[in-house]
Amino acid sequence: MCNTNNIFSSSKYLTKRYTKSMKNEKPELLCIAHRGAMGHAPENTLTSVKKAMELGADCIEIDAYYVDGHLVIFHDERLDRTSNGTGYLSDHSFSSLRELDVGNGEHIPTLEEVCELIDSRVCLNIELKGENTVQPVATLVLKLIESGWDKESFLISSFRHRELLEMKKLIPDIKIGALLHGILVDDAKFAEDLGAFSVHPSLECIDKRFVDDAHARCLRVYAYGADHIDDIKKMYRLGVDGVFTGFPERVIKNFSQGDFTTRWCER
Repeated sequence: MCNTNNIFSSSKYLTKRYTKSMKNEKPELLCIAHRGAMGHAPENTLTSVKKAMELGADCIEIDAYYVDGHLVIFHDERLDRTSNGTGYLSDHSFSSLRELDVGNGEHIPTLEEVCELIDSRVCLNIELKGENTVQPVATLVLKLIESGWDKESFLISSFRHRELLEMKKLIPDIKIGALLHGILVDDAKFAEDLGAFSVHPSLECIDKRFVDDAHARCLRVYAYGADHIDDIKKMYRLGVDGVFTGFPERVIKNFSQGDFTTRWCER
């Protein structure tokens, strides 16, 4: 566990947020449905994505691998935890992956199917997983933008920061989000160096200093793993801009939705 002291420290931003709350308006915190509404349906499935939209999530996060010539939506490198399959995802053919049950009779969807379901109605955070994912994701995103999707509705994230740089080369004006677990010595500088729009720390390893440093660098802060209402409220008190949650209704009930399109310093 990381040190999370001083979570009640004040700042101009927090003062503004609490003032808004005192005016009987909901305080602001963006809800990003984590792998869809994974608290209600099998994660990274079409049902989970549909449920997140039904609950009112304005942004949905899913995980994409490139396997056997297809972009498939799955979180782990191995199949064992969330499906009736075994072994590494990348060792299977696309047809065999499609036959697997990932919970309640659901099957592994493709990124194209997820986008068809969303139909540009909500923002989409695509996390790059595995190898060789950048080019096919970029190709699909560009195709969707050409068909009428707003490029501002996309956020491409990854723990694999070199792939984020590669994505920026292919689509220079796409928003990227840098994932991390733990707090680095120079806080959010690495994300600024990447040209990121946002930085995505684990809620277990985030403190007020990190949030303030990220904001000073014009970065949005979206914390992942915030499923319990106490954690969601704690992230709000720290000053984060949004949370990844498997229970979108817990955020939407208590908070208004923040701005997904502008950098923090442009708010």
